[in-house]
Amino acid sequence: MLESPTEVQVRPGVEGDLVALTDIYNHYVRETALTFDTTPFTPEQRLPWLRSHPEDGPHRLLVAQDVRVVGPASVLGYATSSAFRPKAAYATSVEVSVYCAPWATGRGVGTLLYTSLFAALAGEDLHRAYAGIAQPNDASGRLHERFGFRHVGTYAEVGRKFGRYWDVAWYEKRLGPQA
Repeated sequence: MLESPTEVQVRPGVEGDLVALTDIYNHYVRETALTFDTTPFTPEQRLPWLRSHPEDGPHRLLVAQDVRVVGPASVLGYATSSAFRPKAAYATSVEVSVYCAPWATGRGVGTLLYTSLFAALAGEDLHRAYAGIAQPNDASGRLHERFGFRHVGTYAEVGRKFGRYWDVAWYEKRLGPQA
């Protein structure tokens, strides 16, 4: 767990974070089936993704930073809310995700990021949040359930990576005033 809440600051992601955010994501691309991307990205390739998450609105990028550390290693993880689907009727739904640096897992960083993300989204015109979790991933399932998500279904063997097929469990959370 985090030693002290004052050690970690959660703030909007900026272009200066791009190398660290790309490195974190590429760890999951190379080492795990938690993302179905199979080829690592360069920071330049990830720039449109970063820019698609402005500082306000329903599509956010929040970064957890260890304020005691200087440089890319200070970035402990990030959380995003992104468009769920491109069609207009889906505009009040978002897909959320959280990624922690390998050295920051199990320290409460994901919880801190989601707490901040859902607080930031509270005033937005949003109705549902969705999260797709490649299986097995009990830790992510527990994190999402702590935030009020419920399992709504599983796509069986929907992605192939590392020479095998993986399931994706889908979770849903109600957002907005009735949540």
